[in-house]
Amino acid sequence: MKLDVIKLDAGKAGDIDLADDIFGLEPRADILHRVVRWQRARAQAGTHSTLGKSDVSYSTKKIYRQKGTGGARHGSKKAPIFRHGGVYKGPTPRSHAHDLTKKFRALGLKHALSSKAATGNLVVLEDINLGESKTKALAKAAKELGWKKVLIIDGADVNDNFAKAARNIEGIDVLPSMGANVYDILKRETLVLTKAGVEALEARLK
Repeated sequence: MKLDVIKLDAGKAGDIDLADDIFGLEPRADILHRVVRWQRARAQAGTHSTLGKSDVSYSTKKIYRQKGTGGARHGSKKAPIFRHGGVYKGPTPRSHAHDLTKKFRALGLKHALSSKAATGNLVVLEDINLGESKTKALAKAAKELGWKKVLIIDGADVNDNFAKAARNIEGIDVLPSMGANVYDILKRETLVLTKAGVEALEARLK
């Protein structure tokens, strides 16, 4: 598929051929959902913790005699049924990560890129090389291009001046090609790829 290439000043810079097996797929919600779940599970801290019966600080003395009270038999005030007792089978620190094959993760990225192309929210920039890191100038350019929530993916390295200018602008995020992922792509309204970013992604996903 062909797509126009533009410059930061909105001028035209020719066109580019995008690989149909990466940008021209019919997006599948089930694939995207599985990959996003895998990403979010890996990012989950898993630091949730409760105190069990053996963890709470309390006397271990038998609270009353075994027989003759008319009540149930109890040996410890740490039991979960008592106030300040331990929690029964409460959450403990653990990893929420689960496995997902490399092929499936790559397929998810292809479907995320294809979904942006299918909805017309994919933009290709010639490059993002700036001579100086001026936030005001970049913010003006982004406003003129109609970018509100945008993810910009460059090649192997992001231009330092562009990265510095963009980091103070709300709604603009910048990643190198190796940082491209399904969750970040879907979270933003517009996906912007530089020509170097397109080449790097196509090489990564071939």
